[in-house]
Amino acid sequence: MAAFLRNDGNPGLATGAVLFGGIFNVFGDYFFVFVLDMGIMGAGLATAIGSVFSLLIMLTHFRSKKNTLRLEKPAKLFSMLKTISVTGFSTFFIDVAMGILTVLFNRQILKYLGTDALSVYGILINISTFVQCCAYSIGQASQPMISANLGAGKGARIGRILKYALGTAAVFGVIWTALAELTPNLFVRIFMTPTEEILRIAPNIIRSYGISFLLLPLNVFSTYYFQALLKPAVSFLVSVSRGALLSGILIYLLPAVAGGSAIWFSMPLAEAAVAVFVVAAIVKYTKKLPDESRAAP
Repeated sequence: MAAFLRNDGNPGLATGAVLFGGIFNVFGDYFFVFVLDMGIMGAGLATAIGSVFSLLIMLTHFRSKKNTLRLEKPAKLFSMLKTISVTGFSTFFIDVAMGILTVLFNRQILKYLGTDALSVYGILINISTFVQCCAYSIGQASQPMISANLGAGKGARIGRILKYALGTAAVFGVIWTALAELTPNLFVRIFMTPTEEILRIAPNIIRSYGISFLLLPLNVFSTYYFQALLKPAVSFLVSVSRGALLSGILIYLLPAVAGGSAIWFSMPLAEAAVAVFVVAAIVKYTKKLPDESRAAP
């Protein structure tokens, strides 16, 4: 529903609704779990109610003057569903890949480094989720504009949107990488009450893995960009390579060749290799926009 509202010119309502539901979930967890002593059922109830509130708020869009959405009988439904599924699969796979990588990392970390290192990896998963969400925000905000301008033949506008998106991705990448390199134990203390051993090993782990945050926003955004340009195969290749194929190979290969600690460089190397392809592909397909679409509006 939030995606529909963003595309229908009401992103503010979508943002407010999602924020309200999330904030309710946070405070609802405390109230239901601790005040009412409902345990895990209380946590689930807070999540469910928060989602319902978000939906109810977003539904008010359909009574506003901004609304241009209405139900229509679809033509060629199954063909359309196929196109939508193929185009959207790459961004879907980004989240699936997080689960795949978690399993691979867990097995290799326990094999080579032990449970303390696994605890630090749990922190990295949470940080990486935040970084990916920043990248999602860039892709989801720019994709409707890129798609609309592609349909209108406005290549110059797509170029300007791309510059803003890439600049924002660079800012997010620098900020998160700097935090990982300069304050690694701050993350540790936020997510747990650490032992001395955790505080000793965490900085090297977080700094090594954190290098990947520099290019992660670019690579994730690129999947949205290629989707908007109707290049689902390229988007899928980026998604699978960084999310499972190349990263998975490195997770198994690096510890076996260079020792257990080398596993933390698997994601930086995977993101760097994918970024080379991403930059080349962005340049290639942006240049292929029709010349007449690149004229000033």
